Amino acid sequence: MKTICFYFQIHQPFRLKRYRFFNIGRDHYYYDDFSNEDILQQIAGRSYIPANRMLLDLINLYKGRFKVAFSVSGVALDQLEIYAPEVIDGLRELAKTGNVEFLAETYGHSLASQADPEEFQHQVKQHAERITMLFGKEPTVFRNTELIYSDEISEMAYQMGFSKIITEGAKHVLGWKSPNYVYHSATQPNVKLLLKNSRFSDDIAFRFSNYSWNEYPLTAEKYISWVASLPPEEKIVNLFMNYETFGNLQPSHTGIFEFMKALPRFAFEKGIEFATPSEILDTHQPIGAIAVPNPISWADEERDLSAWLGNTLQKSAFNTLYSIGERVRLCNDRRLKQDWTYLQSSDHFYYMSTKHFSDGATHSQFSPYQSPYDAFNNYMNVLSDFIGRVKAQFPDTVDNEELNSLLTTIHNQEVKIAKLEAELTTVTNTNIEKLVKKSKDEKPVTK
Repeated sequence: MKTICFYFQIHQPFRLKRYRFFNIGRDHYYYDDFSNEDILQQIAGRSYIPANRMLLDLINLYKGRFKVAFSVSGVALDQLEIYAPEVIDGLRELAKTGNVEFLAETYGHSLASQADPEEFQHQVKQHAERITMLFGKEPTVFRNTELIYSDEISEMAYQMGFSKIITEGAKHVLGWKSPNYVYHSATQPNVKLLLKNSRFSDDIAFRFSNYSWNEYPLTAEKYISWVASLPPEEKIVNLFMNYETFGNLQPSHTGIFEFMKALPRFAFEKGIEFATPSEILDTHQPIGAIAVPNPISWADEERDLSAWLGNTLQKSAFNTLYSIGERVRLCNDRRLKQDWTYLQSSDHFYYMSTKHFSDGATHSQFSPYQSPYDAFNNYMNVLSDFIGRVKAQFPDTVDNEELNSLLTTIHNQEVKIAKLEAELTTVTNTNIEKLVKKSKDEKPVTK
């Protein structure tokens, strides 16, 4: 029996406002609230809200046989909470069915796994806690930002308690192998891997409304026939895509909602079922190891990190950002830490890409900037102001080790003072009680 695993990504960055050199040191608010609200509400109205309703109808119609999974970034949750809380309400309704799984990822949709293991661990923990709080179930499957994965990441994820990871079925890693099986990490055999089937995923996410595609128009019946015709031993088809596929990347007039509504019916007729990532990874044993010494991702033809860290601009911004990570973690300034998280979103680096041809067109389509250089200049102006705020709290004249020692001493003193104050309060209360008791005992008896 074949099984389809649907996973949808929901992410929106906090887009930066036009921030000029002359703003540095004067303006500490970096975000384009108008654009963020406008874009999110448009996407929510066209995609998230009707898609939530569609999935809930399908789950109810097929009495629990239809299942999906979501990975919702922390920065997306923050924006949804402000601008479109009805989307979170819809996701909660889906969670209550028991047929929807929520995955863990980095809170800021960051590239921290490539530069700062401590920050990476912190963000994954922060995200898992938020998901548990909102949807009532702790994530057990990990999905890194942009499906980025390597042997090193499998080790870090396992140390955080994750033995299940989903990632890209990159051709240069798989070679002759098929993505339609469960694999395990080459360096950490206890970590099971679920790989995206790029061909079948992109047929829906990117080619569905392409008139020049030789398979256009794509119907649910045709699509399921392709899945059913796979070799009998290939029992898993992982369809990982952006949730905006429904209604935004593929507008409603293309028939994308009707396609999705019809898909389960044709699947069940062919004996094809649906399952969540954890269900598949719990019930299927790995058939072999996948070695990924260099990081892979979902993006572009190369399926590597060149979409975010492929040129000098991106690497310069990336290295500058993470050079101050240790000092940011030492502070207790909530606003500073929030900005630190939002500035790590991978989108900021994606906008700086100078890739050309088909990949370049895709990058420019999602960028709010006129050019990658414009994106770099704006981001570096913001980052300069942010670094200035960090240095105002923790000057460069004090190195990280000395600063950490000083802060530890201060923290220990605060703990000691709090302990002494508690003891003093206890002693004072005890003495007051004794005085009151003594006063009562010595009170003259009146006849």
